[in-house]
Amino acid sequence: MTKPPAASGSASAEPGAGAPAPRRRRVDPTARGVWPFALPAVLVTAVLVLVPIAYTIWLSVSDRQPDGTNSGFLGFANYAEMFGNPQFWNSLKVTLFLFVVCLLVETVLGLALGYVMSLDVPGRRVFQGMMLIPAITASVAVGLVWLLIMDPSLGTANQILAKVGIDPVVWLGDPDIAPWSIALVDIWQWTPFMALIISAGIRSLPEEPFEAAALDGASGWRTAWNVGLPLLRPVLTVAMLLRTVDLVRFFDTIYIMTQGGPVNSTNTLNVYGYNAGFVDNQPSYAATLQIALLVLVIVIAGGFTWFRQRASR
Repeated sequence: MTKPPAASGSASAEPGAGAPAPRRRRVDPTARGVWPFALPAVLVTAVLVLVPIAYTIWLSVSDRQPDGTNSGFLGFANYAEMFGNPQFWNSLKVTLFLFVVCLLVETVLGLALGYVMSLDVPGRRVFQGMMLIPAITASVAVGLVWLLIMDPSLGTANQILAKVGIDPVVWLGDPDIAPWSIALVDIWQWTPFMALIISAGIRSLPEEPFEAAALDGASGWRTAWNVGLPLLRPVLTVAMLLRTVDLVRFFDTIYIMTQGGPVNSTNTLNVYGYNAGFVDNQPSYAATLQIALLVLVIVIAGGFTWFRQRASR
């Protein structure tokens, strides 16, 4: 038994039958109610970041005294004093020296160690955990331990050198050796961190380009240089960017081990600013140094970000 067709024009026919149904407008679920959720984060960011930066800028253009009084607006007098101070240029040179040396060595060693950590061998996870011990250790503790290791008379470093017939080294007392000693400590502490990021990047690389290179008869080194490194460039850039921000702000380990000495040979911008504010009691000049440090971080980090965006295209 079949249902008879409805008569044309009958009252039972639905009005507008045969006409296309109106399309409902799609509403983006994120278009409504965004600000009530984002506003707390924006306010917290403004309070914790923007307000201190604005206050530091105000200090840098005023004459703040250690007792809390402020004699008023000075303009760019503190900046003129900073640019005319040879100690500022020395601290900038030390900052850039440690930044370049540590970043290059940590990247190269991290790349080699990251490749080893990416191999599927027994005990790989245990090895990774042990390698990360320096990176998760507080920098103050690392500085104290290495201060004992580099002690000129009782330190382990000179005892090892004596075993192989090398004269003792004044690791932290020689202005020519102290910056390299600080760099050695930072490389020891943070190379495993770089290796962990790079090993994760290596394990996430696609296999097809390497298989195609093997079919073309490319050697292992040529494949790594022409295929692996270009694919790994975004990961390397991120890892270097993370270390860049920390290296430019280098403070804790240096202050524990040398406090900027000897003869200002390890006096970075951050250490110089701390000494100016809390040792020499010059808060406005110290704020000026911190603004200079902020600009340096923004310039270097911005350069890495631009390079990362260019590499990802």
